[in-house]
Amino acid sequence: MEPGGAEGRHKSGMKILALLAIAVPLLAQPAYRKHNFTAAAGAGLPRADLQSFLNDSFGLGFAYGFRFHPNFQADIGLDAIFHAARTRDFFRSELGDLRIRDYQYLVPFGMRTILPLARDKVLVYGGGGGAYMKYREAIRQPFGGVYFRLECPVCDSRSGWGYYALVGTSVALDRYQHFRFSVTGKVYRGNTSGDKFGAIPALRTKDQWISLMAGLGFSY
Repeated sequence: MEPGGAEGRHKSGMKILALLAIAVPLLAQPAYRKHNFTAAAGAGLPRADLQSFLNDSFGLGFAYGFRFHPNFQADIGLDAIFHAARTRDFFRSELGDLRIRDYQYLVPFGMRTILPLARDKVLVYGGGGGAYMKYREAIRQPFGGVYFRLECPVCDSRSGWGYYALVGTSVALDRYQHFRFSVTGKVYRGNTSGDKFGAIPALRTKDQWISLMAGLGFSY
């Protein structure tokens, strides 16, 4: 009985060691981060009907993503594009002539599918969803708008709805994967209407934007 008991204990010990050999590497993998914030910079490129009226311009992006599954994330964000209409006008106020500038805001909301690689160190993703588009002119506020803000009755705006698609990749910059560097491309399509905006006539237009941005993110 003793030899058999010793052999049984030996086999049990080997099974435990085998399970530990499998489990320890899995436990060592960092858990994926659910909350993801990104600030990015790059360019917005107008296409479709906008290509004849607007110019490629500098842009900033801000985004939040809730990664509720290792392979899926819900997204909402803002891509702000600056002075694509090249508006160079002034509003005469009681404080003098104030510069009017134009801004384009693209608000995406949707989902992405994520392919994690190298224990989540590298993420490759693609997705899409709906988008709200708003183009507006605004005056440069005196004193930075700290003490009061002036209205601009001559400033124009137009807006509309559409959709977007994105593709990109991100790489963790630290061992705990709190900080990431990303490169993302988005394509927006939709329709806007409203005031004459820069050279855009006061008609409904078919709009398309290509957004190319590199970003730094924080995740937890």
